[in-house]
Amino acid sequence: MTSVHLGLSTCPNDTFAFHALMNGLVDLRGLRFDVELLDVQELNRRLLAGEFDVAKASFHAALHLADACVVLRCGSALGFGVGPVLLGVRAAARPADPIGEPPRPARVLCPGRDTTATLLYRLFHSGEGAMEQIVFSEIMPALVRGDADFGVCIHEGRFTYMDHGLHLIEDLGTTWEQAVDAPLPLGGILGRRALGRSVVDTVQEVLADSLRWAEDHREATLPTMRRHAQELGDEAIWAHVDLYVNAWTHDLGSEGARALEALAHRAAVVGLVRRGAKLEIG
Repeated sequence: MTSVHLGLSTCPNDTFAFHALMNGLVDLRGLRFDVELLDVQELNRRLLAGEFDVAKASFHAALHLADACVVLRCGSALGFGVGPVLLGVRAAARPADPIGEPPRPARVLCPGRDTTATLLYRLFHSGEGAMEQIVFSEIMPALVRGDADFGVCIHEGRFTYMDHGLHLIEDLGTTWEQAVDAPLPLGGILGRRALGRSVVDTVQEVLADSLRWAEDHREATLPTMRRHAQELGDEAIWAHVDLYVNAWTHDLGSEGARALEALAHRAAVVGLVRRGAKLEIG
């Protein structure tokens, strides 16, 4: 039996899609999965360190792994209206504006060096404010406490920021869509080339079966999603799933491939990844 060390995020789109895999509810096709669920930046870090065979990763991190990994067709998060949001403590302020007296650069929090959210901020707001990286779930609490001026929030942040008295400064996904005319590629499942084509293909089949099972048994996935998103109510959990699990999650397809090419090109132009980095969809 082939063992596969699999890393998934704790976000509802992953715990929904892969509930069946984690609970042995689909045919694992002769594979044994050792599953870890982690914050996306921790997944990025450990995949970059070579610690997973297959893992969810930000497409920003994936660009640095293009030689070692392929992008699986199933399991991605991308689309229109799904991007990170730039939130602020004050509605009228902008990250480029000095703050206070004496003036200082705005403190801008981002959810991890290798996240696509950080890449977008650097693409569209290069040099604006003093950027710092913290765990995504700590960004809104820091803004509410007044410990920072702006934050790039992902996942459920786009649904709940109003409840915390924060202000939408910019939808970075919308900015991407207007600039590129393509869906925003946030993250996907990467498989190491060293696994071999046969194993990668088998993993893809299991992931696809798990996603189909979830869509046929939606309510049965709720306990797993609740366990890993205890701060969210059921309404926010389902809003998250309905936004991030879509046709591109089933299959990246030609439009998904075009979006990845656009991300690689734009990141290379501004020096955030090496020129020529190209993501192969396996």
